[in-house]
Amino acid sequence: MTLPPGQRAIDGFPRFGTHLHHPPPPIPADPVIEVGGALTEPFTLTTADLAELPRVEVKADFHCVAGWSATDLRWEGVPFATLYRTRVEPLLAPGRPISHVVFAGLDGYQSVALLEDALADDVLIADRLDGQPLTSDHGAPIRLVSPGQYGFVNTKHLCRIEFHTTQPIDPDKWSPLAAHRRARVWAEERHRYLPGRVVRPIYHALIGPIRRMSARGSTERTA
Repeated sequence: MTLPPGQRAIDGFPRFGTHLHHPPPPIPADPVIEVGGALTEPFTLTTADLAELPRVEVKADFHCVAGWSATDLRWEGVPFATLYRTRVEPLLAPGRPISHVVFAGLDGYQSVALLEDALADDVLIADRLDGQPLTSDHGAPIRLVSPGQYGFVNTKHLCRIEFHTTQPIDPDKWSPLAAHRRARVWAEERHRYLPGRVVRPIYHALIGPIRRMSARGSTERTA
């Protein structure tokens, strides 16, 4: 098995995300995804709407920026490219090309991706993992899965998607651990300003604390 530079395979699939010492947000009774931004009109996606779109299964590894990789995961859901081509493109204003996509979760987390990265063949709006519905620890009810990018792009508990014609405002611009804007795992794009191999030791040192914090906030108590 070949892993991207600086990654180490682990057993299982630990919980990750923001506020790791707290439980994940409750699963809504009727989950929806609000879609807006630079569109002629916003719209809302229900689980019934997503069920009408073609589904696929993607087998892929999950790579955390801290340096661990969960391997051979099976995700199921709707390709983001399909959603974009069928539901978003008809609502684009002429002469206003989309460049970035913001994904927001119920836990308050947001990630930003270039549209070209989000349109990769293996990027999903996923609702199942390894043949089962997503659990709260892994992003229920719906999440983004982008296997070619580090985990911090893969927003969990997805509740809003925004389309932008320019780079959105970046609140973490001056953070010492400022995340790379593309986060491509095979290019080892961990840090915005420093080469990936330089920051590997820092991120690897975070694996233990992250796992301990995750366990404290986990609903499964097994990760």
